[in-house]
Amino acid sequence: MWYKTAIIYELDVKVFLDSTGNGTGDLQGVISKLDYIDSMGFNCIWFLPFYPSPKKDNGYDVKDYYGIDPELGDLGDFAQLVDECDKRGIRIIIDLVVNHTSVEHPWFLDSQSSRKSKYRDFYIWQDNPDKDREEVMLEGVNETVWEYSRKTRSYYLHKYFKYQADLNMANPEVIKEILRIMEFWLKLGVSGFRIDAAHVITDPVDVDHIDYGNLHTLFEKMNDLIREKKPSAILLGEASVPPEETREYFLSDEGNPRMHMLFNFLSNKHTFLAFARKKGQTLTDALGIYKDIEPAHWVNFVRHHDELNLELLNDSERKEVWAAFAPDEKMRMFGHGIRRRLPPMLGNDERRIKLFYTVIFGLPGIPLINYGEEIAMGDDLDLEGRDSVRTPMQWTAEENGGFSTAPRKKLYRPAIRDGEFSYKNVNVLDQQYHPRSFLNFICRLIRIRRQIPAIGRGVLHLVKPDDDRVAAWCFEYDNTVLMTVFNLSDEELRTRIDSGIDPGKIMPVFEDSIYEDDAGPENLHLKPYGYRWIQIKKK
Repeated sequence: MWYKTAIIYELDVKVFLDSTGNGTGDLQGVISKLDYIDSMGFNCIWFLPFYPSPKKDNGYDVKDYYGIDPELGDLGDFAQLVDECDKRGIRIIIDLVVNHTSVEHPWFLDSQSSRKSKYRDFYIWQDNPDKDREEVMLEGVNETVWEYSRKTRSYYLHKYFKYQADLNMANPEVIKEILRIMEFWLKLGVSGFRIDAAHVITDPVDVDHIDYGNLHTLFEKMNDLIREKKPSAILLGEASVPPEETREYFLSDEGNPRMHMLFNFLSNKHTFLAFARKKGQTLTDALGIYKDIEPAHWVNFVRHHDELNLELLNDSERKEVWAAFAPDEKMRMFGHGIRRRLPPMLGNDERRIKLFYTVIFGLPGIPLINYGEEIAMGDDLDLEGRDSVRTPMQWTAEENGGFSTAPRKKLYRPAIRDGEFSYKNVNVLDQQYHPRSFLNFICRLIRIRRQIPAIGRGVLHLVKPDDDRVAAWCFEYDNTVLMTVFNLSDEELRTRIDSGIDPGKIMPVFEDSIYEDDAGPENLHLKPYGYRWIQIKKK
């Protein structure tokens, strides 16, 4: 399947490129930059929501699942986008936001109008809910997950913001609507769906007791639809859950397929913990937790459009990461997250930034890059909440970073114009002309990664270096072993790696520097924050 060796580019239309000068990015702006995305080596784009929306939550408060926000274009523009992507061999994944709708969605407006409404059971209503019983997802934002509606003198459930009412997955009519939405976009040419908030989609037995664990039959029905309508399409789930729960998202006990892939939140958090400690062993230990799950199931990422979620770490581990990367309270949010991009977190140390991406590209599964990461964009902590990491793409050193010709006050979100991460210092045009730029490093990393099917398809073997500052693992595929080795410390070192491999021919594939020695795993040289991908032909 194509997704086993995909390289995904995450893109928010609203802040990518404004082609009309109104201050908001649009689909025609994306189309004009497809050659840029293609030239880097990406073969899949994940689009954040582009549906009609009040945009109180960056478009995740959907009020029409069958359209395009008028500020961004129309269905004709989307059809052109699909066609242009097809010409370049680029697949499209779109966000499917079905845990909740905007309270401005016609379904909710109708359900709120009368207790006898046809759409009343599309949502979860109670007259006297136990406000202390349900877990609040957004600490510091909500005190309860129930919001009172005067129109029918009752409360509706919202796991997230109060302007996003949760859908009732126990209602077969809701399921039918979700499948109808999927079929609509599959017919328009998309190759899959990123299921937003997959871990909190509700499937209640009744409204008096909501069972958040019984959600997987919906995923089976989604998978059934895909196999019937477009077998090459995929389901990619956003589910930040403990390792013992992950298998349930892929396959039922009866063998029914569910999700094709999940975001690898577990390795994401432990990679940051390992970098905070400068200990590779922390990362290798985390890999051991889920090593028996097929590598093709994972999408690995550095940062995306939300906060860096540290929920799966314990309190002590979370404090370690905060101390290293978010020492100021304004850098944190929701009691468990960090609202920064990677370069500022690492003090803009290019060695560590490159090492981090090399680790992510070397993990089992496939890599994802959020727009702007390829040029090492920074963040704007003066913006509220998650908006700090959602600033416009920086194309040039011109006003607004070349994102829009509109006056700054009319921009959907302000561009970064001051400091070391301003568009004057960090932009695509400048980096395209400098061979040693971060953009060219990412392009090279993508090219190398696409030439190595072992990472997406091979069998993972954990190996043990004799130095806990080093992380290492191997992929075995077609009588060839790829060994990836990373020095997370700021010291030069040599390490012995007990791989159990009887090496034949050894060939360097991707390294931070030219290493003169040709020693194998028994005596490996690594510079500070160094990395080495080594291909070993077995005897």
